[in-house]
Amino acid sequence: MITPTQPRRRDDADRRLVRRWRETADRRLTPLQRSMLITWMSFGTTFATVRVITHGIRDGWLPWGNVSAGGEHLHHYNFGIAALAGVGLIAVRGDERAAGHPAVAAAYGCGTALICDEFALLLDLQDVYWARQGRISVDVSLGVLSVLGAYLTAKPFWHEIGRITGRHVAGAARRGLSAAG
Repeated sequence: MITPTQPRRRDDADRRLVRRWRETADRRLTPLQRSMLITWMSFGTTFATVRVITHGIRDGWLPWGNVSAGGEHLHHYNFGIAALAGVGLIAVRGDERAAGHPAVAAAYGCGTALICDEFALLLDLQDVYWARQGRISVDVSLGVLSVLGAYLTAKPFWHEIGRITGRHVAGAARRGLSAAG
């Protein structure tokens, strides 16, 4: 039986866990590591999201279609190039606070993923996005690369996050709470 205090205790415990993750990030990550971690995580998230969206559009289970301008299909690498151009503009301005901002790292990771996802198209200058040749290996390679990059960028941080989360789950189990929510 769940009492009214159990959900509140679980919420408090979850807030404490998130606070400890933030403290760990502040303690374990240099500004460079934080930017690299955000870059790799946004790369992996964007790459996976784009793959899901493109499959959804092609297979018809998403309610929208491709983006076009003036009757021409806009490939997502176009948006990636625009994102990288924006990041480059920020970088050449020389403002260190702006260049080190998490949004810049996220934009860089997203833009790079959008371009990498259509690399075969750019390489051959043919729309071979759905061709079987190499798609599986490219998908797997980029997925592994993004996970590995995020891990190696901040290895000590991830190890401490693992220990903190393990203690949180064990404490929740001892209290009879579900760690998942």
